[in-house]
Parts: sequence; C-alpha cells; structure tokens
Amino acid sequence: MLILIASVFGAVSTVTAATATAATVPAEIAVPTGNKAAMTLVGAGDLTYECKAKPDGTGHEWTFAGPNAVLTDAKKKTVGKYYAGPTWEHSDGSKVTGKQLAVSPNPNAIPLQLVQANPAEGKGMMVGVTYIQRLNTQGGTPPKDPCAANNMGAKQTVKYQADYVFFKKN
Repeated sequence: MLILIASVFGAVSTVTAATATAATVPAEIAVPTGNKAAMTLVGAGDLTYECKAKPDGTGHEWTFAGPNAVLTDAKKKTVGKYYAGPTWEHSDGSKVTGKQLAVSPNPNAIPLQLVQANPAEGKGMMVGVTYIQRLNTQGGTPPKDPCAANNMGAKQTVKYQADYVFFKKN
C-alpha cells in the first residue's frame, strides 16, 4: 500500500505500511529483529526550544524543550497527539512513552530517531508497541536567532513534520 501525504512544508512524503525497511533506514536506528511495522502516523506541529547556558559554561545554546504536534493517519484524519515525555497519545485513549535509543542525522531537519517504547497505558492502538521510528523528518531544527546571555530563558517554536512508525512484536 502506497500513500502520498502532502506536508506542511509543501513537499510530498511517501509512506508505506513497511516504511521502515532495512534498505531505507540507517543501521543505527534499525528496529531489532522480531518486530514489525504496525502503524504509521504523521506528526506535524511545533518543537519548542529554550535559550540556556551551555553545560560546559562556554556560552549559550538553543536547547530542545518539547514537542506539540497532531498525529494524522493515511487519510489525513487527526487520530492523536504527540507531546513531552515523549508521549504519543491515540484518540482511542491509549498512549505510549519511550526512551531514545539512537539518532541518525538528517541534513536541514531534526534527526531520524529510534525510541524503545514503555508499556502502553489504556486500551487501543498503542498497546503492544515496542519501538517507534521517526523518519522523513522536515524542519524542526533549532532557531536561527542568536541565543545569548541577554535572552536566557527565551523560548521559540519551529515547525516540523515527521513520520512515526510504530512497531509491535511479530
């Protein structure tokens, strides 16, 4: 099944039920054997960054503060939301959080990502999710505006879009 999804960035993204094939996904974010793609949702919205002092004390930098996005299915129907945690919440009441395991660079966009899911809460589509891949990222990079001592604590949002592929055990 092939689906074309128009993005908030004007490009068209190709999504398939098996988006995360070994041939198209960088090795560092590959899902372990024994899991299969169960659902692909598109997340589109904002990523918030905050101006903070660098941990080593050598200046300031924009630091990721959290996401706020809607999740849509292949028919562009809103089916959930994505927010800090990270948390993916489906409109059926189920939700899953997770821990980032790996990233892979994506020029001019936020990195591709592999997340190991925690056990889901509620009953519904998120139950049994083992891993989540973030693919086909667009936008979401830290703001271009300077981050310095005079704007410490300032927050800015940037637009982003990504495909989230949810995996379950075979």
